[in-house]
Amino acid sequence: MFESLTRKLSKIFNGLGNKGRLSEKDIDEVLRQIRLALLEADVNFKVVKSFLAAVREKAITAKVLESLAPAQQMIKIVNEELIAILGGSLSQLKEANRPPSIIMLVGLQGSGKTTTAAKLAMHLKYAGQRPLLVAADIRRPAAIDQLVVLGKQLDIPVYQEGDKASPLTICRNALKKADEIAATWVIVDTQGRLHVDTELMGELAQLRSEIKPSEVILVVDAMTGQDAVNVAEQFDKSIDLTGLILTKMDGDARGGAALSIRFVTGVPVKFVGTGEKANALEIFYPDRLASRILGMGDMLTLIEKAEKMFDMEQAKQLEKKLRASQFGLEELLGQLRQVKKMGNLAQLVEMLPGFSKLAPNVADGGEDRMKKIEAIILSMTPEERSNPGVINGSRRRRIAQGSGTTTMDVNQLLNQFHQVQKLTKMAAKSSLPENMVGMFRRK
Repeated sequence: MFESLTRKLSKIFNGLGNKGRLSEKDIDEVLRQIRLALLEADVNFKVVKSFLAAVREKAITAKVLESLAPAQQMIKIVNEELIAILGGSLSQLKEANRPPSIIMLVGLQGSGKTTTAAKLAMHLKYAGQRPLLVAADIRRPAAIDQLVVLGKQLDIPVYQEGDKASPLTICRNALKKADEIAATWVIVDTQGRLHVDTELMGELAQLRSEIKPSEVILVVDAMTGQDAVNVAEQFDKSIDLTGLILTKMDGDARGGAALSIRFVTGVPVKFVGTGEKANALEIFYPDRLASRILGMGDMLTLIEKAEKMFDMEQAKQLEKKLRASQFGLEELLGQLRQVKKMGNLAQLVEMLPGFSKLAPNVADGGEDRMKKIEAIILSMTPEERSNPGVINGSRRRRIAQGSGTTTMDVNQLLNQFHQVQKLTKMAAKSSLPENMVGMFRRK
């Protein structure tokens, strides 16, 4: 996400770090470079104009010219204005006065609407809610089958009547079903089109009027850039949107849609899709996204992912083993698997402050290296995993053959693991936290 823009902005601010003081001419030059970076990232020109005007006004009045740390001052101002452009604050889902609350998902075909419906249901389930998915996209029969399959995989009920009944009839019956099973949220996957047209809008407007959803959310493909902004404007004019979900953000290295859509439409972004997995849906926090764009990481989202995916009981057991200096390859394998549950490795690295530059390198080979490590450990006997010291030359050759790797790969893993063991022994003797589980909790 935002790889290209982050790299360019970092280069601009690094150049400022070499200057003790800035003149007004220097600020204008910085703004010119930021302008080019934003336009190349496919950010709407109206957004760029408004953003730079606000940054310049603050830069001149905030005594950046007299500051001895102009780079930090400029980053602070740019960060504040990015947050404002992205919407300012978190926009939460609006609940109905009495359950079930209804979310009506709309969008064009190919935007990821059906998959997003399942992800949103999973998000609500994690939050302790009882969601019901409704297959009301009768124009694409495959959408009904897809939603049913996803519902079974995630253990979330799906209401469907095939493609013969009208969407309105399906929704009315679905609401009766929601009452029967005491569902707290109903997520309606509506019909899409290849292009926005009056017939589509008329059907959606009628459905909206009848079922009275508390949320009407447009699912839009972030990778389409300014076209995503145009689609959002047209839908909002016709059916009065309450929110947006940007999908395929993990594939959008520019980020123009994310930076433009809230400002241009006035409709808040509620979530962003960051991958194919069921848990690859993130709440849209403007401040956290601005931090990521500037390469400053997003520790809060990383911690929240860890809280969801990490087994706390396993973390306590790991803590005991670390204290007793018994951290072995079996424990390393367990930690790798926990990290894999959290999602794409490059995205996780991107959330670490100062590590965003490493994300492309991790994407180029990090996932493969993790798979290789897992294969090597799985090719070991239980004795070898708990006591790597017994692994001699012949054992290394057998492990390499069994894992489809080389003896050099096995040697590299063992050498790196011995380094980790030394560090954990030192930590156990000195400053290991009293409760490692607490490391995953926000302060």
